[in-house]
Amino acid sequence: MLLTFRNVHNLLMQDDSAIAGRVFKAFCTALKPGGVLGVVDHCLPEEMDAAREKTSGYIKRSTVGRLAQEAGFALAAESRINANPKDTYDYPEGVWTLPPSYRLKDVDRAKYAAIGVSDRFTLRFVKAR
Repeated sequence: MLLTFRNVHNLLMQDDSAIAGRVFKAFCTALKPGGVLGVVDHCLPEEMDAAREKTSGYIKRSTVGRLAQEAGFALAAESRINANPKDTYDYPEGVWTLPPSYRLKDVDRAKYAAIGVSDRFTLRFVKAR
């Protein structure tokens, strides 16, 4: 089993746009058939511009699904256990505006504390081949 928490967005933000695909392939290589990959990350709604994945810290569930499928995984389950309906995805410093980072320090801190942590998806993949 491999787990990655709030990390895939960092792979997508790299100058080398292929790095995320290579990392997912390495995950697949490391696992035996039937092995599990768990992914939790900041959820960018599907209708929002995918270009925000390079700057905001939010990523689309479909982007992670595509990376996993291309690497040899099949989606086995998903959960909204880490969902936050208060998240509006549109902060000056991206996801890092919210707790626990508070990149804006004390600027509107109470507002961001009331929102809480980011909206997140939780996905479970199984090595398919």
